[in-house]
Order: sequence, then C-alpha cells, then structure tokens
Amino acid sequence: MGPAGPLPTGVFLLSLTAFPICYGVNSVASLSDPTAIALTGVAVLLALFAAAYVQSQGSASHDPLFYAGFAVFAFTSVVDLIIWLEQDGYISGFMEFYMREGEPYLRTSYGIMVCLWDGTAHYLLYLAMASAIIGRKSYRSLGLYWLGSLMMSLLVLLPGNVIGKFGTELRPSFLLNVPYVLLPIWAGMRIFREPRATVYVPAEKAAEEQSRGLLQRPLDIALVLYLVIAVAFTLFRGLVVLDCPSDSCFNYIYQYEPYLKDPVAYPKMQMLVYMFYALPVFCLCLYGLVQPGCTWMLDWTLVLAGAIAQAQFSHVGASLHRRTPYTYRVPAETWWLFLISNALYALGPHLLAYRCLRNPGFFVSTAPGVQDNDKKQK
Repeated sequence: MGPAGPLPTGVFLLSLTAFPICYGVNSVASLSDPTAIALTGVAVLLALFAAAYVQSQGSASHDPLFYAGFAVFAFTSVVDLIIWLEQDGYISGFMEFYMREGEPYLRTSYGIMVCLWDGTAHYLLYLAMASAIIGRKSYRSLGLYWLGSLMMSLLVLLPGNVIGKFGTELRPSFLLNVPYVLLPIWAGMRIFREPRATVYVPAEKAAEEQSRGLLQRPLDIALVLYLVIAVAFTLFRGLVVLDCPSDSCFNYIYQYEPYLKDPVAYPKMQMLVYMFYALPVFCLCLYGLVQPGCTWMLDWTLVLAGAIAQAQFSHVGASLHRRTPYTYRVPAETWWLFLISNALYALGPHLLAYRCLRNPGFFVSTAPGVQDNDKKQK
C-alpha cells in the first residue's frame, strides 16, 4: 500500500474532539429541529476544515487541501464510530438527537455496519494518508483503495435511502453527504494523476513475463477461475433481486440469503451495483490477466478491492446483525456456507491486487521509452 510517514498528531487529536462535540450537541435541548441539526453539522465541519487547514501550513504545507480534507473526514469517521457504539449499546448520550432528527436510516443494520466500516477502515486510511502527506510519501495506492471503498458505500447507501422504506423520512442532514459525493470525484482525478511509485520493471523482465502463456502462470489460472465464478455469482444474485422466477433463484433467496428481500432496499441496491459496476470490472480483469500490457490493472484492481471489501463487510454484517428482522437473517443451517462464499468473494480481489503490485511485469507497457519514463518518475 505504500510507506507511511510520521504519526499525524493533529489529525488524530482533531478526530477525537468528536466525542465531546457530539456529547455537547446532544445535550442541547433546542436542537430538535432537523434544519438546525443540519446547519450545526455544516458549521462544525467548516470550523474543523479551517482549523486543519491552518495546522497544515507546517509539515503538510505542500498539500494543505488534502491534509485538511483527511482531517475532517477522520473526524466524521469517529462520529460514525460513536454511532456504531451507541446503536449496539456500548455507550449512550452522544447521538440520540441525530438518529432521531438527522439520519434515522443509520439505525438499520446496514447503516450500523457502514458506520462501523467508516469508523475503523476508513479512519485508519485517513490517518495513513495524512501520515504520508506529512512524510512527503506517496499515498497513491492507499488513495485508490479508499476511493473504491468510499464510492461503493455511496452507490449503495444514498440511493437505498431514497428508494427504501426510509425514503419518506429524509431530513436536511441528508445533504451532509454531498461532500462525500464531491470529494471522490476531485480526489480520484488527483490520485490517478500521481505517478506510480513502484511500477518500474526492466524491459527484459517485462518481455519475459509477457511471453508466458496463461497455462504457464498457475497463480493467474487460479485468479481467472475466481473471476469466472465471481462473474457467475454476481450475475445470479443480481437476477435474484430482480425477482427472477426460476426455482434456483427462489430457493436461494429463502434458504441462503433472505436478507436480499429486506424492504430497506440496501441489499437489493448492493446486488444491482455489483451487477452493473463490479461485474464489468471482473470481466475487464479477466482480459487483463490474458492480454499483456494492461497497465490499468495496477490501479483498478486496488479500486475494485476497496469497493468489494466495503460492500461485503457491510452486506454480510447486516445479514447477520440483530437489527435485521429474524425472517431476513441467514438461516442457521446455511450460515457457514453463506459466510465462506461471501468471504471468498471478498478475498479474491485482494489477491488479484496483491498479484498485480507484487509482480507487475506482465502488466507494464513495453513500448519504447515507457520504462525509462517510469524509472525517472520513481
């Protein structure tokens, strides 16, 4: 994922202010109006961004906007961690006001799992990327993984809020998600423009790697097999949520994943996002493992791994969570099969990304001058 720099003490300390701020705001009885809650949220985020931006004029002065952005989103990650802790009964008195009049859909099992992922995985990524900025290290690989994870979360959560049973309960605080929509667009364009730090491969080694057929690459054969199965599984579950009338779809949804019928709509959105976005990427990765010189594999496998990790964590966790009605939870007799199949579905993209980063010779371009330019960038 790339080297980290010094501990971003400023980002860490700013993020921890989420605890006193949430507790203090929750204690203000006047904050029962949804509009007032949304405006308070905007004011807090702007104040934090300004504080982080001023702080970044020191060791992070070469990249102040990204540093301040990661500081703000580290703060919101801690807020999401507080939501998870409170909704699962570990703490109380911090976010009742927000769950009631802000974003009530976060009380669902899927919302809770999204908050847990944001409060742990995303939080660690923000700290790591802020550390890289301070240490003037590359955070490109970390950024691509985070980009995939955040985009997947948005593609499922936001439409699911609108079309599911919480569609009539949207509050002005829903608009606080707008920065999460705009940031990936800006960040993605910037991250993709950054040069790769470890892409240089000697031309002779690249030519040797690319001269080997698929049958001479056992690991790639296993990855191709995974991708073929993943394509079939993705397509099948997409057809299931689209109410395919076949017996196999009917049996699957009642015997293995009844959560797909939960009226909150998040599982249905997840399967549709898989089918219309992840499935084409799986197919492109199949092509990239057969056709040498697909340099885009070095980037997009990381994006795919981040996306699938977030999606599978939230989907599997929500399928088993106590907030999910019992009739939609995974049946006890198929629990292990459900867990193993979904764990393998999440593991495959990470193995693929690791293979691409560990031995990129098959994917780099061997055009004259390309290797020399990559070496200069390094």
